[in-house]
Amino acid sequence: MNQAQDKANESLDPLERQVVDVFVDGVRVLGLPRSIGEIYGLLFISREPLSLDDLVIRLHISKGSASQGLRLLKSLGAVREAAQNGHSERRTYYEPAIELKRLVGGFIREQIRPHLKSGSIKIDRIAKSASQLENPEQRQFLSERIERLNQWMNSGSKVLPILQKLLGQ
Repeated sequence: MNQAQDKANESLDPLERQVVDVFVDGVRVLGLPRSIGEIYGLLFISREPLSLDDLVIRLHISKGSASQGLRLLKSLGAVREAAQNGHSERRTYYEPAIELKRLVGGFIREQIRPHLKSGSIKIDRIAKSASQLENPEQRQFLSERIERLNQWMNSGSKVLPILQKLLGQ
């Protein structure tokens, strides 16, 4: 078999491509890189755990993108290392976590909570700067907008525990 045939056999079949595209669209909404959706999608539709090299070859992505993507997905709890049944080489294989509560919980823990914390710190800095403005109308306007931001942050902080509880986290 020549290299072109090898490459064709290693590419995604139409069904795999459709599943991967679903996850690519999902991560796009979340503002995450395309490769994150590709990696998770291929792991999701694969019957067997895949190695980093498998992902690079099948998805035609760089080793760096695959490594970064796996690291992020692991931190979110979306993938885990799998047993290496039948694999004699010393590679790490990965499989998807397919429990919704785990996926959402990981995203809340690793992405949303840190954003809320850093957002609160930034809002406090803005409020200090706004309080020093000389123009009373501008100071009043910014004060009202800052209050609205604080309300949003408080609402977000209250909703997250409820969402996690609903999902069993």
